[in-house]
Amino acid sequence: MQTYTIDDVRKIHDLPITTLIFKAQEVHHRCQDPAGVQACALKSIKTGSCPEDCKYCPQSAHYNTFVEKEKLMETDAIVEEARMAKDSGATRFCMGAAWSNVPQGAQFNSVLETVSSVRSLGMEVCCTLGMLDETQASRLFEAGCSVYNHNLDTSREFYSEIISTRCYEDRLETLSNVRKAGMEVCCGGILGMGEKEEDRLSLLAELANLDPHPESVPINALVAVEGTPLKDEEPVDGIAFVRVVATARILMPRAMVRLSAGRTLMSEELQTLCFLAGANSIFLGDKLLTTENPAKDQDFALLEKLGLRSIHPDEARSAQGRSTNKSHALV
Repeated sequence: MQTYTIDDVRKIHDLPITTLIFKAQEVHHRCQDPAGVQACALKSIKTGSCPEDCKYCPQSAHYNTFVEKEKLMETDAIVEEARMAKDSGATRFCMGAAWSNVPQGAQFNSVLETVSSVRSLGMEVCCTLGMLDETQASRLFEAGCSVYNHNLDTSREFYSEIISTRCYEDRLETLSNVRKAGMEVCCGGILGMGEKEEDRLSLLAELANLDPHPESVPINALVAVEGTPLKDEEPVDGIAFVRVVATARILMPRAMVRLSAGRTLMSEELQTLCFLAGANSIFLGDKLLTTENPAKDQDFALLEKLGLRSIHPDEARSAQGRSTNKSHALV
């Protein structure tokens, strides 16, 4: 597997935009279904009071935001949300909880029960619950969780400017535990937090040097929330965002590159450029954890306008030349 330096990434990232998108499309057609877009749903199952101090996050207990604290949802309520998401066209259901570390005991057991119940609907299950150890990762996988999300957020160099309550190595250790358990890795970052272009290149190099590459790479545009330290940050430049998407596609050919938070700030034309640059996954629903997201009808109308279609996770893996873990195959 090739190891990338920041200079390697820069040579790709700084290509003329027409050449960059052309090269991204070459890779996309070779390693993905060029018309397929994975539709995911994301639900906050435990909201607020997070002890971490991530400066972008309205769920942090360190900041006074609009977010109201909510305890862990009951399994039946979450399963009903998953059922509605499936009826809306989602094939992956992601559950997020505002924890620093995955708790032991009754709460984790409840999550495991929920994972199994959602999985029984025939949906792919993803969780993002904070840091977890090897045993917890194995139990999640055995319960039916196929994918675990744990973002690096930004570069090593800029990380301490955004978060002080955990270190970069903590995140990498969780990703290692996820891999050992047999789950797929969903890992990306956030643009527009005041980082420099060099930080974006460093983040891309970090992701591309994970062995194997993450199966999913969410690329978020910061949603500046009142009450957080980043409330006054200007939206990330659209073309700069597209360059990161295209570079991610070239560096990680078989990953699903996901347009995540911040799409409400993007025009249809900018989202289309992102699809041209190699993005092939979106979140459905009018909310991502606690921030706004385009309505699903808008999303499907745009996909139809562009001649794109929703793709089943196993169909996507087949196009990528990857196999599905037999114990987690969707039927």
